[in-house]
Amino acid sequence: MTTHVDLYYTMRSPYCYLSTPQLGELVDAFDLRFDLKPVYPLALSDPTFFVRVNPLWPPYLFKDTARIAKRLQIPFRWPNPDPVVQDMATRVVSKEQPYIRRLTYLAQLAAEKELGLEFVSAVGTLLFNAEGKNWLTGTRLADAVGHAGLNLAELDEAAVHEADRIEAAVLGNREAQLSTGHWGAPLFVHGGEIFFGQDRIEDLVWYLQHQGLRQRA
Repeated sequence: MTTHVDLYYTMRSPYCYLSTPQLGELVDAFDLRFDLKPVYPLALSDPTFFVRVNPLWPPYLFKDTARIAKRLQIPFRWPNPDPVVQDMATRVVSKEQPYIRRLTYLAQLAAEKELGLEFVSAVGTLLFNAEGKNWLTGTRLADAVGHAGLNLAELDEAAVHEADRIEAAVLGNREAQLSTGHWGAPLFVHGGEIFFGQDRIEDLVWYLQHQGLRQRA
């Protein structure tokens, strides 16, 4: 029987992005499925976060993620444009958030088509591309979505016509995430056990193996 793990994921988090190559390798190696649960990043789900956080945290985040990417040999640079419209000097988050809402809606639709991991892997690679290229230019986003086995035009159309339903689904993901006992992403949940962070994947696999996770033939 396939082992299912709920994956709470935001389209802005570099730690989420840095986890996806290893998740793909695990799916290839084990009878395992990650069920994507897209959530908004803290900038939206907790508007006071950047007001309260220590000012030393953002610079450390940039250094830490760049170091992890280098160790894992994963191409990495902060997305251009940033999926969240935010003044990084003042840390003020704009009320209008066209990029992250679109990306999160697309991720939710992909998850409903059981192509969630494929979507975040392909689109995350586009967002955090090492050349810093604008991910909105030309057909880049459409090509990435196509690489995940989906059609961007069809997803965008559904996102418009089903906006209320999708928004409710994303907010429902957030409620479910908090009910597990954690607020961060990437968050892995199986059988009531929670594992937070890209650096806890090894612990997740250890736990799943003790729960009967099987290697693929």
